[in-house]
Amino acid sequence: MNNLANNLKHLRNLKGLSQELLSEEIAITRSKLMSYESGRIAPSIETLIKFSDYFKLPVDILIRNNLTLSKESSFIDIGNQRVLFPITVDGMDEDLIEVIPLEASAGYLHGYADPEYVEDLSKIKLPFLPTGKHRAFPIKGDSMLPTKSGSYVIAKFVDDIQDIKDGRTYIILTENDGLVYKRVYNQIEENKTLRLVSDNKLYNEYEVPIENVLEIWEFTCSINTQEYDEHELKISSIAQMLNQLGVELKALEKLIA
Repeated sequence: MNNLANNLKHLRNLKGLSQELLSEEIAITRSKLMSYESGRIAPSIETLIKFSDYFKLPVDILIRNNLTLSKESSFIDIGNQRVLFPITVDGMDEDLIEVIPLEASAGYLHGYADPEYVEDLSKIKLPFLPTGKHRAFPIKGDSMLPTKSGSYVIAKFVDDIQDIKDGRTYIILTENDGLVYKRVYNQIEENKTLRLVSDNKLYNEYEVPIENVLEIWEFTCSINTQEYDEHELKISSIAQMLNQLGVELKALEKLIA
């Protein structure tokens, strides 16, 4: 419970509260709060829920994460809860873009909400990006041609899953698959899923239950780390033309039917 003791003190200081004021807010004695913050005793489940409700943070984040590196801006509101969301700024208080390395992208599933993990990532600044929180994600494989394996997609954090626009491309973090880059279709009202579709039609589309979705990032731009050769450009052009032809044929079939 060492994390919890340090977290309670840190969160209280972030809000500018004395021990006396916080203990009054959640209806416990000051001596108990002092004991919790010193780590001498652990709070009961009922008291943990009080802290969770007051700080609007899930109990597991209070217990499992070291929040002492976080600031008030490290948390974002989602409904009635807040989630830990480390945001890095430079000396001029401008947002920096964390770069998820290709060789360590699998570790993002375990570190995405950990301020220490995010703090250790390389960072860049792209002044032409729109407002919002962005990260750079590595692309592996050929499921989203013509985006090449080894490229990076710069994507903007989506804090409301209902804001997903059908047919746009997103980076999706799920419990089972980790990071994937797909074209997304919102099926929440129908069956509480997102339909993920690859631009490379050799890959089958599939559905992900929304309860398995941990983060969603909307495509803003991409950075290729390798140059296209003539052969690849011709293939991608032909593939794009055939895909478009398929869409037009489906539309024609509907009209005829």
